[in-house]
Amino acid sequence: MEANAEENARKKMKKLLTGDNDSIILKEQLDHLQKRARTLTGEVSFKQEEDLRLWTTRARLANVIKRHEQLRERLTRDSDKMISERLHKEFEAARAAQTEELCIDGEQWNDGLLATIRERVHMEADIKTLPNHTGKVLDHPFSGKTTYKVGTKVICCLDGARIGIQYETSFAGDPCELYYCVLGSRSFLEKMSVREHTVPFFLPIREAENDLLSSNAKRFIDYVGEILQAYVDRREQVQLLKELYGHQIGELYHSLSYNLVEFVLEEFECKVTVSLKYGDIVSVLPSQSKVMAWPVFPSKQGGEIIDRRRNSLTSFQPMPCHLPLAEQALLTMNLPQAYAEMVLNLRQRL
Repeated sequence: MEANAEENARKKMKKLLTGDNDSIILKEQLDHLQKRARTLTGEVSFKQEEDLRLWTTRARLANVIKRHEQLRERLTRDSDKMISERLHKEFEAARAAQTEELCIDGEQWNDGLLATIRERVHMEADIKTLPNHTGKVLDHPFSGKTTYKVGTKVICCLDGARIGIQYETSFAGDPCELYYCVLGSRSFLEKMSVREHTVPFFLPIREAENDLLSSNAKRFIDYVGEILQAYVDRREQVQLLKELYGHQIGELYHSLSYNLVEFVLEEFECKVTVSLKYGDIVSVLPSQSKVMAWPVFPSKQGGEIIDRRRNSLTSFQPMPCHLPLAEQALLTMNLPQAYAEMVLNLRQRL
């Protein structure tokens, strides 16, 4: 009898260890559910980690932009404003003392004219160093005070053998800031250098000085005017966009020179991200644009797919939609106009 009891116990233990068909199926289903639970937990954890990284990156970017704005304000608040005010007064005095103002157009603005201006300022400086100089040299050919109007530039002969250039900027026909650049050299035969200027520090005036001023001073003067006008144009486009459509734009970032602009549009059932890059510092239209529409509320058909064969639930993140028409508009129109065109196309597409 004891032998029968031991035999029955061994059979029960063997059955528990090996399991019958039902227990095997149950065990497989349990393992599958446990794996699926771990997978779902991992997906949620991954999405949470990704959201946290995106939030951290955005916070860091916002902090960098804030620090850049503070740095720019600190750098331009005192020194540049003081220089600008002083040069403005000096230019006003030079124009008040002028005997004539010449408007130079087209081919009249050339290296020969610039050489004449350089000769004039050095001749005036040399005359003032003469022992018997009384302040007036009426019989000298350079005794008159002449200023030159070249497009949006005003060129004056300043004391100390200096050439001053006043740059006028505008947007949509309305005048904006005045900028100044003063050139000088110790003698007519030596190359000129930038003595002082009020060009914003983030624009490449020093690079232009190294590349152009000694070899092509006329091109340097023109180029500085081009980068200033392009900067003002890009800046005012962004400001006008914020004034007209600020209520539709969730976030907007830009570099100091406005050659990189990014903003987010939250309309309808999607989030539209716009990235603009201006390849050339003298460009007023972007050379690259990228517009993507990200669905915020995925559709019922696309949000979840039920695989009946595997009897499992698979979720996926909705894919963004590329908007080539909006990108083309941004490359060919000013920013506010392109924005209006983009919103119109977005409504039609959705």
